Amino acid sequence: MTKFSLKKHKRLPPGTPNPVDVHVGKRLRLRRTLLGVSQAKLGNSVGLTFQQIQKYERGANRIGASRVYEFSSLLDVPVSFFYDEMPSELKSHEGRFSAGLRDKEAGVFEKDELARRETLELVRAYYKISNPQVRKRLFEMIKALAKSDKNISDSSPEE
Repeated sequence: MTKFSLKKHKRLPPGTPNPVDVHVGKRLRLRRTLLGVSQAKLGNSVGLTFQQIQKYERGANRIGASRVYEFSSLLDVPVSFFYDEMPSELKSHEGRFSAGLRDKEAGVFEKDELARRETLELVRAYYKISNPQVRKRLFEMIKALAKSDKNISDSSPEE
């Protein structure tokens, strides 16, 4: 049985986004962008402005449970998608607190390589390939190229 603690926890300073909200927002942006849906279009479909979607995606505003459920339906993913790949440090209050302070001090949240335009264009182009065998061969080729590039980088002498 899980131990339930009623001890008082420290709070993040005002204006500091909760790292879990930032993570959920990144996942919202990732899925929206992978589907090629604009912030305005997503906002219109749920009765919000694109600015509100921007705030959700930055983690500046927390997304409520009913809204997460609505986004999961619209974007055709399970609710759990928004919490997938959450860093283990965010699973405890202390971890969320220290991550929030660290991000606040840095002034910039880390760039998510999955949300980069290049990555998104590559994924969209990949899924436009209708033949699954061609997609699989391309996938294997890219993995082989990445492995050989890593091997070349690892074995090249330092200058």
